Amino acid sequence: MMEPPEQNELSEQGTRRRRLRRSIFVLPSLFTVGNIFCGYYAILSTMRGNYDHAAYAIGLAIILDMLDGRIARLTNSSTDFGLQLDSLADVISFGIAPSVLALVWGLSAAEYRLDWTAAFTFTICGAMRLARFNVQAGHLKHFVGLPIPAGGGAIAAVVHFFQDPIKNPLGANIMTAGVFFLALLMVSTLRYNSLKNLTLGRKSHLTVLVMALVVALIFNYSRPTLLALAVAYVLSGPAAKVVALSRRRKPGENLPLADSAPHR
Repeated sequence: MMEPPEQNELSEQGTRRRRLRRSIFVLPSLFTVGNIFCGYYAILSTMRGNYDHAAYAIGLAIILDMLDGRIARLTNSSTDFGLQLDSLADVISFGIAPSVLALVWGLSAAEYRLDWTAAFTFTICGAMRLARFNVQAGHLKHFVGLPIPAGGGAIAAVVHFFQDPIKNPLGANIMTAGVFFLALLMVSTLRYNSLKNLTLGRKSHLTVLVMALVVALIFNYSRPTLLALAVAYVLSGPAAKVVALSRRRKPGENLPLADSAPHR
């Protein structure tokens, strides 16, 4: 028997909805794949001596990493598979690629043979940071420890600013100390604000104006602007901790004053 036209139409609508839902679930993964490609391209560019191209690729990977999570939340298409794939992409783009870039570009001339140690420490601390984030995801209002995209972005910003590889031991030692510092921040318990929670709020016109100004500065003066943004975000965690400690009450600070009247 032939099905009624109404049932055929309902069946076609259901098929279209299923296809649309599958497309929505695939969309965030496409950005994640782009993230992986940027990390892979950054490693290849570093091996070929195109350090600035590698820095650009890491920067583009940060943008794609921000977009895939936001799109997944907007379309309500977050899955455990997407979370794990995103973490693997972050290990490549913000753990391995920046450490290789830092090693080849600025750590090779370091004294005391700490170049490989610093690069590997950055990679393993980044992986540990991601593992902790996956376990604690959904239970935290702030980032605990420096996010690995920010750590990788800081190395890319330094390379993009100076461009020429470091060849003197002093500069290489400073770069080595910086890589160790970033690694320790990633596994620390310092709090960092999440840019994913950024909203316009009541003063939306000021927020839009600041964002437009930042974009204009990046477009015209990318080297100092990106470096300043990276350094400011990296140091925001320790600075917030210092401010919080300074606001704590000292022992005996607010104790009532002793009675100054003479005892009878």
